[in-house]
Formats: sequence, C-alpha cells, structure tokens
Amino acid sequence: MTWFILIVAGLLEVAWAVGLKYTAGFTKPIPTVLTIAAMVGSVGMLGLALRTLPLGTAYAIWTGIGTIGTVIFGIVVLNEPASVMRLACIAMIVGGIIGLKLSTAA
Repeated sequence: MTWFILIVAGLLEVAWAVGLKYTAGFTKPIPTVLTIAAMVGSVGMLGLALRTLPLGTAYAIWTGIGTIGTVIFGIVVLNEPASVMRLACIAMIVGGIIGLKLSTAA
C-alpha cells in the first residue's frame, strides 16, 4: 500500500506542475485552487509514504514520477520536442526509479 500511496503522490506532483502552467501566475482562480489542492495532496501523501520508506528512496521516486510525467505531458499535449536525447534521459530516470524500488525492502 505504501508504494501505491507514493505513486499517487507522484501523479499529483505531475498534476500540480502542469497546473502551474494554467494558473497564469496564480491569477486564474479555478486552476489555482486545483493546483494548490494537488500540491497539498501530493506532499501529504509523500509524508504518509515516508512513514515506512527511506527518505532518499521515496523522495527520488516522487520527483522522478513528477519529472517523467511532466515531460511526457509537455511532449504529448504542449508539442514540446521529443528528441532522442530527451527520451534517453527519461529512460535513465525510469531506470533509476526501478533500481531504487528493487533495492528497497519496504
């Protein structure tokens, strides 16, 4: 269950990172409220996951999910470049996440 909580926390990190783009500097009320709610939920769930997972592992995976999800959103929705180098870097982050998961006993 802890890993599920951490994954959801990471997905909420993607939501708030993407949401920041749509708040227009926190001037649009609905995107701002949704972004702040995603921030609170993401950090709160990370805190729950840290009850049993090592700090370094949980934080790295949380930020990795956020990074990968945000880059993929940018490529798919915002037509950002999907160069071989960018995709290779995403693959390395995925590899790091898998390695951390496999090396953690919780």
